[in-house]
Amino acid sequence: MRLHRLELAAFGPYPKQEVVDFDVLGADGLFLLHGDTGAGKTTLLDAVAFALFGAVPGVRGEARRLRCDYAGEDTPTVVSVELTVQGHRLRVTRSPEYLRPRRRGRGTTKQHARASLTWTGAPPAGYAPDGLTRIDEVSLTVERLLGMSKDQFFQVVLLPQGEFARFLRAETGERERLLERLFGTRHFAGVEQWFRDLRTERGRALDTRRQGARELVARAAQVAGEEPPEDAGEPWLTELIDRTAALLAESEEHEAAAGQARKRADDELVERRTLVERVSRARAATVELAALAEQAADREALRAELGAARRAVAVAGVARELTRFEQLLKSTALAEHERSADVARLGFPRHEAEVAELRTAAGRLREEAGSLTGLLAEAVQQDAERLRVAELDRHEERARQRAEQLAEQLSLVPQQITAARGELDAALAAVAALPGLKSTMDDAVVLAEDVARLPAEEKAVAAAVTQQRRAVDAHQRAREAVLDIRQRRLDGMASELSAGLVSGRPCPVCGATEHPQPAWLELTTVTAVDEHRATKVEQQALDARQLAAVALKEAEQRHAALLERLAGRTATQIRGLRRRAVAEHDKAAALAARREELADHLRALETGADRVRERHGAAERELAALRQERAGLVERITARAERLDAARGEYPDIASRRTSVLTLATALDALAEARTERMAVAARLDEQRAAVDTAVAEAGFADLAQARAATRTEPHLAELERRLSDAELREAAARRVLAEPDLAGIDPDTVIDLAPALTAVTQAREAAEQAVAATTAARRRAHEITDLATRLRARWAELAPLEEEFVELSALTDVVNGRGQNVRRMSLRAYVLAAKLEEVAVAATARLRRMSHGRYSFVHSDEAGPRGTRGGLGLDVLDDYSGQIRPVKTLSGGELFVASLALALGLADVVVAQTGGSLLDTLFVDEGFGGLDAETLDKVMDTLDELRSGGRVVGLVSHVEELRQRIPVRLRVIKSRTGSILQLTA
Repeated sequence: MRLHRLELAAFGPYPKQEVVDFDVLGADGLFLLHGDTGAGKTTLLDAVAFALFGAVPGVRGEARRLRCDYAGEDTPTVVSVELTVQGHRLRVTRSPEYLRPRRRGRGTTKQHARASLTWTGAPPAGYAPDGLTRIDEVSLTVERLLGMSKDQFFQVVLLPQGEFARFLRAETGERERLLERLFGTRHFAGVEQWFRDLRTERGRALDTRRQGARELVARAAQVAGEEPPEDAGEPWLTELIDRTAALLAESEEHEAAAGQARKRADDELVERRTLVERVSRARAATVELAALAEQAADREALRAELGAARRAVAVAGVARELTRFEQLLKSTALAEHERSADVARLGFPRHEAEVAELRTAAGRLREEAGSLTGLLAEAVQQDAERLRVAELDRHEERARQRAEQLAEQLSLVPQQITAARGELDAALAAVAALPGLKSTMDDAVVLAEDVARLPAEEKAVAAAVTQQRRAVDAHQRAREAVLDIRQRRLDGMASELSAGLVSGRPCPVCGATEHPQPAWLELTTVTAVDEHRATKVEQQALDARQLAAVALKEAEQRHAALLERLAGRTATQIRGLRRRAVAEHDKAAALAARREELADHLRALETGADRVRERHGAAERELAALRQERAGLVERITARAERLDAARGEYPDIASRRTSVLTLATALDALAEARTERMAVAARLDEQRAAVDTAVAEAGFADLAQARAATRTEPHLAELERRLSDAELREAAARRVLAEPDLAGIDPDTVIDLAPALTAVTQAREAAEQAVAATTAARRRAHEITDLATRLRARWAELAPLEEEFVELSALTDVVNGRGQNVRRMSLRAYVLAAKLEEVAVAATARLRRMSHGRYSFVHSDEAGPRGTRGGLGLDVLDDYSGQIRPVKTLSGGELFVASLALALGLADVVVAQTGGSLLDTLFVDEGFGGLDAETLDKVMDTLDELRSGGRVVGLVSHVEELRQRIPVRLRVIKSRTGSILQLTA
């Protein structure tokens, strides 16, 4: 991999575009990047890393602030690097994510990250010729071409010395994390984890199977009713099965004996219960017949009562009707008295008159009420029209006020329309003038920006003049040096030619093969190499002079263009011009923006005027109609009032008089009806009394009182009949029982005791049930134990090979993870990393011995750490002066830097060899030279010179002054308050 060109803008401390041409810097194979602390030297390395991978090394990448704070708002943050990888030249460009001002309005918006990859030549096989624009595809392509990840690139190309010093002093864990990140041994950690996971998985499966066996043992012991032993095995299981079979045989014998005893007890109880039942039946029938004989007289009385009650049924019906008519006569007489009192209260003097007279008076009153009904409608209409007159008065007042208000609005409309039309004309004029005002404002803004740029352009012209003068002086000095060296070479040409003379070979000048007096070689003789070097310096100075002249011309052209645009106006005048132009434009824009609003307002006023005129005419017409309607109503009310007053009489209104007349008519009709009903009920009562006397005589009773005394209710009659029937049925049933054959010879007074038989049956039954339950439990226990024994023997047979396999797997897992039989306490990943570290130590020792004058060598140790910690990543130094191995922590600051540099270079070689990445033609060493003495610095520089072999370019990043004297090609970072800039010196 070789870098060719780096371009960055608004990145880190660089506000403007800066270009680093690595082909120019690396022409001699070694260049220096120097500048003050904080100027931005390391930022250039960050820019290379960001362009390739989209990230920067170390903690600087955590801040996520890559945009320059001094950059202009319109300057985008862009980093581009051009490089050659595996013979293919490409260009990678990236922009980070940052916030920028909105192009319209206020505030900020997010500028999203972007990336692109383009081929400057033919692309590799399998890649798109048009390049890539997706961020992930660009990053993946760069990593694939380089053959290393971003962490490896940061470590082996940028050589961060501080990190390697920490790496040397670090503990095993931290050193392991760095090596794992570089060599990508995470898959070995995956192997370790795979073994641990497999052991855990197999252990859980084995524990599950063990638990299954333990559960079967516990269940077998539970079924047998005993505690499970700790070391349950085949002997215990065989003994358990034998004991269970013996208990089952004993339970079956006991069950058979208990069953026979139970059968004998049941037979004895059945015989005794049969005899008791016969004696009980004979005794019950005898007692029943005796009781019925004692109740014979009572049954005769019941028969007499039942006969009298049946004869009284015919009298009871007509007696109930007589009672009903007597009660009805009383109620009708009371109703007649109440209706008579109502008529007297209403002022009718003849309330004792006959029924016909009462009905005639009621008819006359209804005729009078009918005549009042017609006037009642007129009275209602009279009241309604009076209310309507009052309502019309209110409507008339409101209509009058509304007409006056609308007339007043009509008087103001012409003035409002005129004003709105004037505002709309002004807005239309502003719309027409707005483009000219916008152009004037833009010109004023551009002039203000030009005024602001004028001091900077003047300074740029002055700086370009100074730079051009210096470049001319430098070129003159270089030109004079070339001429001087060329003259000195011509003066010493004889010595130069004599140095190449060999006896027997012809002279390049005269052709003689003998050289009797060759010129002496002077120490100050100038060679062709010196002349070539001076010519190269003179050409570089000439290039710098031409560049300075071009820069001066460009600066003067920019300054002249500014002065021409300003036309002699001062900054104050231009600022005033801009303020006036902005104010006029904003005023016109605001007025023009209201054009549609004002047009809508004018149309609304005109439309509103028409609506007001229509509403005013409607209000005038409504007022005239209300006045006309009121006059007609007043005339009709006056004419109707005379008729209604005559018909009302002494009552407050006609309705009251009509109600009084109708009430009296209704009362007279009710009195006539009540009197007629009372007379009819009295006649019917006399007829019912005669019917009752006839029924009493026919039923054989002396009078009605005797008949009523013999009367019984239907439920009582039914009860009498039931009692007589039950007695007859009981007597017949008792006689049938005594006549049964199986009761012949049975004495009803015989006493039989069942208690002993019942006790014997209960005891025999309980014993039999217990025996059956015991046998069932023993049989079930034997079956369960046999089944569990079969399953348990199968489970033990499955566990044996699994136990052996797990023991082997557990031991192997411990070895892979640095435990158990692994005496060095090294895991598989640590073992691989230790092998890589050993390669790094070998590669780094060659450079360390050279830079330390043969004193120090790296020593790798794979011994376990103290207190059983893992080993394999120990790294010490062998001091040849003392012959002792020393910890790297005992090295001084300069020695530690030398060791770190040697380790970094060795690690870079190993990583590139391991990953198969591209050849690293460009390398950067960042800081750390300040603590070296002159001799050590020489050795370090010699080592770095060796890195240039084969066309490799090495860039040193340092502020050490001595390196500026040693390295001719330098890229200086100049720091200022407004950001940093780059300056190339050679």
